[in-house]
Amino acid sequence: MENRKVNITKYNKPFIEQRADPFICRSREGTYYFTGSVPEYDRIVLRSSNTIEGLKEAKEEVLWRRHDKGPQAVHIWAPELHYVMGKWHIYYAAGEAENIWKIRPYVLVCDSEDPMKGPWRELGRMQAAEEDEFSFQAFSLDATVFEHRGEWYYVWAEKTGVGKQISNLYIAKMASPNRLATVQVLLTTPDYPWERVEYWVNEGPAVIRKDGKLFLTFSASATGACYCMGMLYIDEEREILDPNNWRKLSYPVLQTNRDKGIYGPGHNSFVKGEDGSMDLCIYHARQYEEIEGNPLYDPNRHTMIMPVKWNENGFPCFEYAAGSK
Repeated sequence: MENRKVNITKYNKPFIEQRADPFICRSREGTYYFTGSVPEYDRIVLRSSNTIEGLKEAKEEVLWRRHDKGPQAVHIWAPELHYVMGKWHIYYAAGEAENIWKIRPYVLVCDSEDPMKGPWRELGRMQAAEEDEFSFQAFSLDATVFEHRGEWYYVWAEKTGVGKQISNLYIAKMASPNRLATVQVLLTTPDYPWERVEYWVNEGPAVIRKDGKLFLTFSASATGACYCMGMLYIDEEREILDPNNWRKLSYPVLQTNRDKGIYGPGHNSFVKGEDGSMDLCIYHARQYEEIEGNPLYDPNRHTMIMPVKWNENGFPCFEYAAGSK
């Protein structure tokens, strides 16, 4: 961190250093996998371990590298590993060499049951449904997928508008691992001041479920200390492609805490602990507030972990806590 003075507390010790947009999942056999954005934004990496703690020191394999030119040449962002429709897939975003902000979502597929060894091959850009004239036409990133009642759903961030563009979250049903079956549905747009600091942003969706409810967290505002996490929720019995069935909290559920030395927390994922009883929130944050230059290129967004607590109303609570247990 180049002689930068930071306030080290028991709350802000990194789980894995310099890995932003962290994602951990667990296979049906019990293996944990970790991936995230690397500071160079030039490759997709993966670790595996039989325990979450073991991911800290696990060997990191490079599964895929950026192209030298054309699409998928820069800004390789926010990879997520999911077992979809019988195969491992990685969902990620990338820009073009000739237009670095032409960010679009892409998909890799693994042709074996071992995602650490591959082989991995490109399925290309995520495809919209035939009747959808809007999806993936502009800056699009941060896709996640989840299964609900036998159907797969895709949630992503995409910018819209002219002038000061707005990043919204959209949802659609999936026809295949790399194609949507339905037209996009707007889930959330930046409504509140905490979602509109420097940029108007909703991005980085993640899904967790408990006791008949689906909760969808997301990140808001620019990528510095103002970055924070909001949340939507819906009853599982309701139609999830109807935006009127979702409710959005009017306040951030996770944000900068200077006393604990945590700045700009967000872009999280969820995973169960080894015994299956504890939900964990995997997120990134910095240990300092002042950033020189563009926050997007500051390398010190570290992966951190906290246990998710559930209140008497059955809602998740995100309180800073050291370690993964």
